[in-house]
Amino acid sequence: MGKGDKKTRRGKIKTGSYGKTRPTTQNLNKAKKKAAKAKK
Repeated sequence: MGKGDKKTRRGKIKTGSYGKTRPTTQNLNKAKKKAAKAKK
């Protein structure tokens, strides 16, 4: 579990990919808006 592991945050940073453990800022903003709507 480290830089070579594609499922960890460090591994995703090294390979330059995104996913559940390392979401893009665009996806983070969508999730925040969805959460805010759900609270109302």
